[in-house]
Amino acid sequence: MQLHLSPSMRSITISSTNGFIDLMKIKVAARHISYRTLFHTILILAFLLPFVFILTALVTLEGSVNKCSSFDCLGRRLGPRLLGRVDDSGKLVRDFYKILNQVNSEAVPNDLKLPHTFSQLVSEMKSKKYNAKEFAMILKGMMERAEKETRISKFAELTNKHFAASAVPKGIHCLSLRLTDEYSSNAHARRQLPSPELLPVLSDNSYHHFVLSTDNILAASVVVASAVKSSLKPEKIVFHVITDKKTYAGMHSWFALNPVFPAIVEVKGVHQFEWLTRENVPVLEAVESHFGIRNYYHGNHVAGANLSETTPRTFASKLQARSPKYISLLNHLRIYLPELFPNLEKVVFLDDDVVIQRDLSPLWEVDLGGKVNGAVETCKGEDEWVMSKRLKNYFNFSHPLISNNLNPDECAWAYGMNIFDLRAWRKTDIRDKYHTWLKENLKSNLTMWKLGTLPPALIAFKGHVHPIDPSWHMLGLGYQNKTNIDSIQKAAVIHYNGQAKPWLEIGFDHLRPFWTKHINYSNDFIRNCHIME
Repeated sequence: MQLHLSPSMRSITISSTNGFIDLMKIKVAARHISYRTLFHTILILAFLLPFVFILTALVTLEGSVNKCSSFDCLGRRLGPRLLGRVDDSGKLVRDFYKILNQVNSEAVPNDLKLPHTFSQLVSEMKSKKYNAKEFAMILKGMMERAEKETRISKFAELTNKHFAASAVPKGIHCLSLRLTDEYSSNAHARRQLPSPELLPVLSDNSYHHFVLSTDNILAASVVVASAVKSSLKPEKIVFHVITDKKTYAGMHSWFALNPVFPAIVEVKGVHQFEWLTRENVPVLEAVESHFGIRNYYHGNHVAGANLSETTPRTFASKLQARSPKYISLLNHLRIYLPELFPNLEKVVFLDDDVVIQRDLSPLWEVDLGGKVNGAVETCKGEDEWVMSKRLKNYFNFSHPLISNNLNPDECAWAYGMNIFDLRAWRKTDIRDKYHTWLKENLKSNLTMWKLGTLPPALIAFKGHVHPIDPSWHMLGLGYQNKTNIDSIQKAAVIHYNGQAKPWLEIGFDHLRPFWTKHINYSNDFIRNCHIME
């Protein structure tokens, strides 16, 4: 900014720095203004004008943001600032905050009639002319009602999801029936598995022996197919598939009609193991026949639950623990592996809701350091929900037997993909300890833990577990829909533990393809039963 005085001192021009634009021109009458007054005026203008320029620029910028472009608008915005007036909207907001805090500490009256929609709220405000506190109280009541309804809906959704997870899909039921019928009518479906000349391989420890216990034929087919497809040495694979009596014929038919050459598959029913007698497994028979247990797993899962003090995540975990499969002998079979396979030294036990994506033959080279069970620990990892399990997540530490024998912060481990050293196992009392703790929990009316196969195993295998690298076994695909896809693709075994099994409609659509790609949709039985359509 520059000042120019005319030679006659009759005019003063204030121009921009570059001199191209005259901002102000003042004509001076000599007889009215002295040079001293003129000089002081110039000093005052030189001092004030930069501030006026900056303030005008700020208001102009604000005006451009708020669609204010006319000189009239700028004047209305600039005038109050020059006159020292302050916008009182901030005070209004602060006063409303005080009212909200006051209402937050008060309970909503039971007789307060709440609008059901926002438009109804606006209409009532106009007609009844609510004050700020009345409006805040109505708003609080509407939000509390919405939260309550949302919470009830969430618990209803979780309960329905639990029953959906426990049901057998129509297609899978159809597959079992058709294959069972095929077993009775087709001699090829009844052929011996494996063929007689391969029977010695079933106890040959130079092979890689996998054990799978399931009554789900489709799931078993995916586990076996994915393992063979991912293996660098499929000719070294031997699968021992164990199922119940009602599913045996259908399971046998499937693998007889759909061989996975060069791998070898043996199918056996629990009724075909001479060792599995009532004398050897009395506790499990008691578990299956106990009225309280059957009512716990098949009864009303909401009755008696204090939903007001339970989070949806906790409720979902409790429902998952009440799956009827946990009182099935098939789920407890792994505790009898040394007796069921007396000639084997090392096996990998797989759950039926896993998919193998990488060659697992290196597992047989893992040194367990004299331990029995090679498993992935579940107390540390990137996923804080899935990999945050410690003993306190499974047991009731207010029970003296639990608090006196276990450490609540001790890391838990996972079933689903485990390496078992059967030679080391046979030197322990793991099975007896498992039975003992099952009996104690029955005596305590299930107050030590809610039944499942993992809690008693966490006690029985205490001191016998060797942690293996987490990349071998990735968990949570059955309940964590935000599972990292890159991590899935890198994992050797992915596990759909949880309710959202990939063969169910409630399974997560973006995680299902990792499982369905191992289904042979051209198979006549799969096609005729409309599997996964």
